[in-house]
Amino acid sequence: MTDAPVLNEHNKQEFPPAHTAEHILNQTMVRMFGCKRSRINHIERKKSKCNYELSTCPTEEQIREVESMVNSIIAADMEVTERYVSRQELPKNIDLSKLPENASETLRLVYVGDYDVCPCLGLHVKRTSEIGHFRISSTSYNEGNFRIVFRVTAP
Repeated sequence: MTDAPVLNEHNKQEFPPAHTAEHILNQTMVRMFGCKRSRINHIERKKSKCNYELSTCPTEEQIREVESMVNSIIAADMEVTERYVSRQELPKNIDLSKLPENASETLRLVYVGDYDVCPCLGLHVKRTSEIGHFRISSTSYNEGNFRIVFRVTAP
């Protein structure tokens, strides 16, 4: 019998569908705009927010494309899985910049099919189809900070 991995404590209780949608949104923003994952976010059942560093404000057409891409990944019914790895086993493309300084030696990687992977301690759905519909309700742009406000509705 293997000992359970030792991870940092997690002090949040996310709404799994919105939190998993955040993973998909982050990867979509990275792919479309070449930016980093959201640095500031607030994920809730009723309304969630993610902030991205962008040099220009996306057009309305680009915003609708982000929404469409996220919904296409949700509809693809991808499996959401996890894998525990030591820092030495970490794939090269994993960004650790959001980890706290005291992060454990063992990390939990969360995979959304073959679309996204990142270290995370939060709660997630088992399949993307459990998220429901993703809708961007508003956006704002101020001095390089692009904020997306979104909600998910049950399938």
